[in-house]
Amino acid sequence: MRAWRIASRSRLHGRLVNSPAFSGSSVYETGRDVADILHNGKDGETVSATGWVRSVRKQKRVAFAAISDGSTVDSLQAVMSPEDAAKLSHGTAVEFAGEWKASVGSKQSHELQVSATEVLGENDAESNPLQPKYQTPEFLRSIPHLRPRIASNAIILRLRSQLIASLTDFFNKQDFVQCHTPIITSSDCEGAGEVFTISSNDPKNTTEQDGATAETPVEHFFKTPKYLTVSAQLHLEALAQAVSKVWTLSPTFRAEQSDTARHLSEFYMLEAEMCFTSDLNDIMDLVENMMRTAVLTLQKRPVRAELLTAKGTAPKEEREDGKSITADMLQQRWDGIASLDWPRITYAEAIDLLKDAQTSGSATFAFDPSYRSGLQAEHERYVASNVGKGKPVFVTDYPRLQKPFYMPPSMSTKNSKGSPDTVACFDLLVPDLCELAGGSIREHRSEELLGAMREKGIAGKDLEWYQDLRKYGSVPHGGFGLGFDRLICYLAGITNVRDVVAFPRWYGRADC
Repeated sequence: MRAWRIASRSRLHGRLVNSPAFSGSSVYETGRDVADILHNGKDGETVSATGWVRSVRKQKRVAFAAISDGSTVDSLQAVMSPEDAAKLSHGTAVEFAGEWKASVGSKQSHELQVSATEVLGENDAESNPLQPKYQTPEFLRSIPHLRPRIASNAIILRLRSQLIASLTDFFNKQDFVQCHTPIITSSDCEGAGEVFTISSNDPKNTTEQDGATAETPVEHFFKTPKYLTVSAQLHLEALAQAVSKVWTLSPTFRAEQSDTARHLSEFYMLEAEMCFTSDLNDIMDLVENMMRTAVLTLQKRPVRAELLTAKGTAPKEEREDGKSITADMLQQRWDGIASLDWPRITYAEAIDLLKDAQTSGSATFAFDPSYRSGLQAEHERYVASNVGKGKPVFVTDYPRLQKPFYMPPSMSTKNSKGSPDTVACFDLLVPDLCELAGGSIREHRSEELLGAMREKGIAGKDLEWYQDLRKYGSVPHGGFGLGFDRLICYLAGITNVRDVVAFPRWYGRADC
């Protein structure tokens, strides 16, 4: 046992330093992850495997343990003596060494005939709140530090990682420069007022019931009020005027007291800006090509098949909750994004469509569709389902009164389908989830921008630097922002955004 442990450590050290002394040595055949062993293991070879025990079955003369290291949704079956299995329980971290041999059972092609076992750490299986049975999403959200260990949640972590990798590759090939924008900002990008204000002297143990005291005025660490960012857009616009095309994937924050399945207080936004365009179609083309390329890339990876398998084998309780997404439905989502020519309609056309549906009786809405009141979630859901037919749908040219100050009139841009009272913008809608992304051409004319800021009542509110971008080398440009966590929800078939974020924060909750 001791010799095997030393060989395993030497292998890792040799690989890290790339030492010629270890080249061709048999120790390179050990210590692989579970996914590699399951897919590439050769019959009769000696291997070692590390992971956590998912289950243990003990018989008189033999015992079986299923282990996983998170590299795949599948587990590796290890066969050992009942004596070695006696020290194992659900969740135990172990290291096995042995021979990879054809299995006599029908559930797996091969299994590990264990010759050496080592328990790597403590494990109190009885008191562990994470048990090998169905547990509700609500309960699992109360133990976010343990929740990722569930196989279905490990898939989400891998999906997120691989999606980031594919998006990074896409932008790199399109000559976009990845940037890091500040988390602490001096302004509210959207002008909605739902921002977290930073202070340096709030007592750490103060609760909501305690309230603020007049005797302790808030100290502004940066001398004037500063906030957690709600969007990287404004800073990306500044950086774009240096290198033409930029993008970022960064955390954003909203102090919005919404307790819905679609809202978080801390979430990730994928945002991009590009100069030298005044055609909204250029921005929509970028979004469409980006998402299609990412999905086509992921379709070649095991994570897609694992997601579909997980949906097909979901626990009965999950399938019967009325919110579950089936494997077929999930496949349709992926196919829709991978398809060509996503529909594009104007806001006015969407309102007409909704009114016609309501008049004909083909649909009923809790809120009457109205040009002035905007699209509600139920309206977006109808448009996405009936216009897109499984594909995402771009809705363009919203009324000026509904949108932020930085969006220019539709009529001032190229190939516009808007009207004098609309702005050159779009929302991207997908079935079930509704809004996934939004973008626009940016107002690049100094006087027009200042007029829009005055109209919205935000002129002079620490945005002078933003106005400078229009004074010194201004250029037509545009960009978009995509809710990255929502995209993960859509691709994974998860109905609540809190279940695709490792440590979710929402109104009233920020556990661990």
